[in-house]
Amino acid sequence: MSVDLPRRLAAEALGTAMLVAAVIGSGIMADRLTHDVALALLCNTLPTGAMLVVLITILGPISGAHFNPAVTLVFSLRHQIARDAALTYVAAQVAGGILGTLVAHAMFDMPLFSLSTMVRSGAGLWIAEAVATFGLVFTILAGLRFRADAIPWLVGLYIVAAYWFTASTSFANPAVAVARALSNTFTGIRPLDVPAFIAAQLAGALLAMMLAGWLLAEHKAPTKVEPAE
Repeated sequence: MSVDLPRRLAAEALGTAMLVAAVIGSGIMADRLTHDVALALLCNTLPTGAMLVVLITILGPISGAHFNPAVTLVFSLRHQIARDAALTYVAAQVAGGILGTLVAHAMFDMPLFSLSTMVRSGAGLWIAEAVATFGLVFTILAGLRFRADAIPWLVGLYIVAAYWFTASTSFANPAVAVARALSNTFTGIRPLDVPAFIAAQLAGALLAMMLAGWLLAEHKAPTKVEPAE
Protein backbone atom coordinates (compact mmCIF):
# COMPACT_ATOMS: atom_id res chain seq x y z
CA MET A 1 0.00 0.00 0.00
CA SER A 2 1.24 3.52 -0.75
CA VAL A 3 -0.47 5.11 2.28
CA ASP A 4 1.73 5.46 5.37
CA LEU A 5 1.05 3.22 8.36
CA PRO A 6 -0.26 5.90 10.78
CA ARG A 7 -3.02 6.86 8.34
CA ARG A 8 -3.82 3.21 7.67
CA LEU A 9 -4.16 2.60 11.40
CA ALA A 10 -6.36 5.67 11.78
CA ALA A 11 -8.59 4.35 8.99
CA GLU A 12 -8.84 0.93 10.65
CA ALA A 13 -9.69 2.45 14.03
CA LEU A 14 -12.22 4.87 12.55
CA GLY A 15 -13.86 2.20 10.41
CA THR A 16 -14.18 -0.27 13.27
CA ALA A 17 -15.50 2.45 15.57
CA MET A 18 -18.17 3.47 13.08
CA LEU A 19 -19.11 -0.15 12.43
CA VAL A 20 -19.53 -0.89 16.14
CA ALA A 21 -21.42 2.36 16.70
CA ALA A 22 -23.80 1.31 13.91
CA VAL A 23 -24.26 -2.19 15.36
CA ILE A 24 -24.83 -1.11 18.96
CA GLY A 25 -26.61 2.16 18.21
CA SER A 26 -29.12 0.55 15.85
CA GLY A 27 -29.63 -2.23 18.39
CA ILE A 28 -30.44 0.28 21.13
CA MET A 29 -32.77 2.22 18.85
CA ALA A 30 -34.55 -0.93 17.71
CA ASP A 31 -34.98 -2.16 21.27
CA ARG A 32 -36.52 1.16 22.27
CA LEU A 33 -38.90 1.34 19.32
CA THR A 34 -40.32 -2.19 19.30
CA HIS A 35 -40.83 -5.24 21.49
CA ASP A 36 -40.93 -7.47 18.40
CA VAL A 37 -37.59 -9.30 18.46
CA ALA A 38 -37.68 -10.17 14.76
CA LEU A 39 -38.36 -6.54 13.81
CA ALA A 40 -35.62 -5.37 16.19
CA LEU A 41 -33.17 -7.74 14.53
CA LEU A 42 -34.14 -6.44 11.10
CA CYS A 43 -33.63 -2.87 12.32
CA ASN A 44 -30.19 -3.92 13.55
CA THR A 45 -29.33 -5.78 10.35
CA LEU A 46 -29.95 -3.13 7.72
CA PRO A 47 -27.84 -0.32 9.24
CA THR A 48 -24.95 -2.73 9.78
CA GLY A 49 -24.93 -3.90 6.17
CA ALA A 50 -25.35 -0.36 4.86
CA MET A 51 -22.55 0.96 7.05
CA LEU A 52 -20.19 -1.76 5.80
CA VAL A 53 -20.83 -0.76 2.19
CA VAL A 54 -20.04 2.86 3.01
CA LEU A 55 -16.97 2.18 5.15
CA ILE A 56 -15.34 -0.27 2.74
CA THR A 57 -15.94 2.10 -0.16
CA ILE A 58 -14.44 5.18 1.49
CA LEU A 59 -11.70 3.64 3.66
CA GLY A 60 -10.73 0.63 1.56
CA PRO A 61 -8.35 2.69 -0.60
CA ILE A 62 -6.54 3.83 2.56
CA SER A 63 -6.13 0.71 4.71
CA GLY A 64 -7.78 -2.13 2.82
CA ALA A 65 -10.82 -1.82 5.12
CA HIS A 66 -10.20 -4.91 7.24
CA PHE A 67 -11.96 -3.66 10.41
CA ASN A 68 -11.62 -7.25 11.63
CA PRO A 69 -8.67 -9.11 13.25
CA ALA A 70 -9.75 -12.36 11.55
CA VAL A 71 -9.45 -10.71 8.14
CA THR A 72 -6.11 -9.17 9.06
CA LEU A 73 -4.83 -12.56 10.22
CA VAL A 74 -5.73 -14.12 6.88
CA PHE A 75 -4.05 -11.35 4.88
CA SER A 76 -0.96 -11.66 7.06
CA LEU A 77 -0.75 -15.41 6.51
CA ARG A 78 -1.15 -14.78 2.77
CA HIS A 79 1.79 -12.34 2.99
CA GLN A 80 -0.38 -9.44 1.87
CA ILE A 81 0.37 -7.40 4.98
CA ALA A 82 3.55 -7.46 7.06
CA ARG A 83 3.33 -9.20 10.42
CA ASP A 84 4.26 -6.10 12.43
CA ALA A 85 1.72 -4.00 10.55
CA ALA A 86 -0.90 -6.71 11.09
CA LEU A 87 -0.39 -6.57 14.85
CA THR A 88 -0.87 -2.81 14.86
CA TYR A 89 -3.97 -3.22 12.68
CA VAL A 90 -5.49 -5.55 15.29
CA ALA A 91 -4.69 -3.12 18.09
CA ALA A 92 -6.29 -0.27 16.14
CA GLN A 93 -9.37 -2.38 15.39
CA VAL A 94 -9.91 -3.36 19.03
CA ALA A 95 -9.36 0.22 20.22
CA GLY A 96 -11.70 1.54 17.55
CA GLY A 97 -14.36 -0.99 18.46
CA ILE A 98 -14.25 0.04 22.11
CA LEU A 99 -14.48 3.69 21.07
CA GLY A 100 -17.52 2.84 18.96
CA THR A 101 -19.21 1.31 22.02
CA LEU A 102 -18.51 4.44 24.04
CA VAL A 103 -19.91 6.72 21.33
CA ALA A 104 -23.06 4.62 20.86
CA HIS A 105 -23.78 4.69 24.58
CA ALA A 106 -23.11 8.42 24.79
CA MET A 107 -25.57 9.13 21.96
CA PHE A 108 -28.33 7.34 23.85
CA ASP A 109 -27.50 8.82 27.28
CA MET A 110 -26.38 5.48 28.68
CA PRO A 111 -23.43 4.62 30.94
CA LEU A 112 -20.36 4.66 28.71
CA PHE A 113 -19.37 1.10 29.59
CA SER A 114 -21.55 -1.67 31.00
CA LEU A 115 -20.56 -5.32 30.92
CA SER A 116 -23.10 -7.36 28.99
CA THR A 117 -25.14 -10.04 30.72
CA MET A 118 -26.39 -11.49 27.42
CA VAL A 119 -25.51 -15.21 27.45
CA ARG A 120 -24.27 -16.40 24.06
CA SER A 121 -22.79 -19.84 24.55
CA GLY A 122 -23.14 -23.39 23.28
CA ALA A 123 -22.03 -25.56 20.39
CA GLY A 124 -24.68 -24.20 18.03
CA LEU A 125 -23.53 -20.61 18.47
CA TRP A 126 -19.85 -21.56 18.14
CA ILE A 127 -20.55 -23.42 14.92
CA ALA A 128 -22.57 -20.42 13.73
CA GLU A 129 -19.64 -18.07 14.37
CA ALA A 130 -17.26 -20.36 12.51
CA VAL A 131 -19.71 -20.52 9.59
CA ALA A 132 -20.32 -16.76 9.62
CA THR A 133 -16.62 -15.92 9.60
CA PHE A 134 -15.85 -18.61 7.03
CA GLY A 135 -18.42 -17.08 4.70
CA LEU A 136 -17.19 -13.54 5.29
CA VAL A 137 -13.54 -14.35 4.60
CA PHE A 138 -14.36 -16.52 1.60
CA THR A 139 -16.57 -13.75 0.21
CA ILE A 140 -13.70 -11.29 0.53
CA LEU A 141 -11.12 -13.58 -1.06
CA ALA A 142 -13.39 -14.68 -3.89
CA GLY A 143 -14.51 -11.10 -4.43
CA LEU A 144 -10.91 -9.93 -4.69
CA ARG A 145 -10.22 -12.71 -7.18
CA PHE A 146 -13.18 -12.06 -9.48
CA ARG A 147 -14.90 -8.73 -8.68
CA ALA A 148 -12.72 -6.47 -6.54
CA ASP A 149 -14.86 -3.46 -7.46
CA ALA A 150 -17.90 -5.14 -5.86
CA ILE A 151 -16.30 -5.94 -2.49
CA PRO A 152 -18.23 -3.28 -0.51
CA TRP A 153 -21.59 -4.62 -1.70
CA LEU A 154 -20.56 -8.26 -1.45
CA VAL A 155 -19.48 -7.88 2.18
CA GLY A 156 -22.44 -5.72 3.16
CA LEU A 157 -24.95 -8.10 1.60
CA TYR A 158 -23.24 -11.16 3.05
CA ILE A 159 -23.45 -9.74 6.58
CA VAL A 160 -27.11 -8.83 6.07
CA ALA A 161 -27.80 -12.44 5.08
CA ALA A 162 -25.62 -13.92 7.83
CA TYR A 163 -27.51 -12.00 10.52
CA TRP A 164 -30.48 -14.16 9.63
CA PHE A 165 -29.14 -17.58 8.67
CA THR A 166 -26.69 -18.01 11.57
CA ALA A 167 -27.79 -18.82 15.10
CA SER A 168 -25.37 -16.24 16.52
CA THR A 169 -26.57 -13.37 14.27
CA SER A 170 -23.09 -13.28 12.75
CA PHE A 171 -20.59 -11.40 14.90
CA ALA A 172 -17.82 -12.76 12.61
CA ASN A 173 -15.29 -10.30 14.06
CA PRO A 174 -13.14 -10.60 17.22
CA ALA A 175 -12.86 -6.82 17.66
CA VAL A 176 -16.63 -6.44 17.44
CA ALA A 177 -17.12 -9.28 19.93
CA VAL A 178 -14.84 -7.53 22.44
CA ALA A 179 -16.62 -4.22 21.91
CA ARG A 180 -20.08 -5.75 22.27
CA ALA A 181 -19.06 -7.35 25.57
CA LEU A 182 -18.88 -3.81 26.95
CA SER A 183 -22.51 -3.07 26.06
CA ASN A 184 -25.33 -4.47 28.17
CA THR A 185 -27.83 -3.95 25.37
CA PHE A 186 -29.71 -5.85 22.67
CA THR A 187 -26.45 -6.55 20.81
CA GLY A 188 -24.27 -7.46 23.81
CA ILE A 189 -22.40 -10.63 24.63
CA ARG A 190 -21.35 -11.77 28.09
CA PRO A 191 -17.54 -11.29 28.47
CA LEU A 192 -17.23 -14.91 29.60
CA ASP A 193 -18.53 -16.02 26.19
CA VAL A 194 -16.17 -13.90 24.09
CA PRO A 195 -13.09 -16.23 24.01
CA ALA A 196 -15.08 -19.14 22.53
CA PHE A 197 -16.61 -16.80 19.94
CA ILE A 198 -13.17 -15.54 18.94
CA ALA A 199 -11.77 -19.07 18.71
CA ALA A 200 -14.64 -20.09 16.45
CA GLN A 201 -14.21 -16.98 14.31
CA LEU A 202 -10.50 -17.58 13.80
CA ALA A 203 -11.12 -21.24 12.97
CA GLY A 204 -13.69 -20.26 10.35
CA ALA A 205 -11.36 -17.65 8.88
CA LEU A 206 -8.46 -20.11 8.56
CA LEU A 207 -10.68 -22.74 6.96
CA ALA A 208 -11.89 -20.18 4.41
CA MET A 209 -8.31 -19.19 3.64
CA MET A 210 -7.28 -22.79 3.03
CA LEU A 211 -10.27 -23.56 0.82
CA ALA A 212 -9.89 -20.34 -1.13
CA GLY A 213 -6.19 -21.05 -1.66
CA TRP A 214 -7.12 -24.24 -3.50
CA LEU A 215 -10.46 -23.39 -5.09
CA LEU A 216 -9.51 -19.93 -6.37
CA ALA A 217 -6.00 -20.76 -7.56
CA GLU A 218 -5.34 -19.66 -11.11
CA HIS A 219 -5.10 -22.54 -13.56
CA LYS A 220 -1.77 -22.77 -15.31
CA ALA A 221 -1.65 -24.62 -18.59
CA PRO A 222 1.07 -27.26 -18.75
CA THR A 223 4.21 -26.15 -20.53
CA LYS A 224 4.44 -27.62 -23.99
CA VAL A 225 7.76 -29.33 -24.58
CA GLU A 226 8.97 -29.10 -28.15
CA PRO A 227 10.54 -32.30 -29.49
CA ALA A 228 14.29 -32.16 -30.02
CA GLU A 229 15.38 -31.93 -33.66
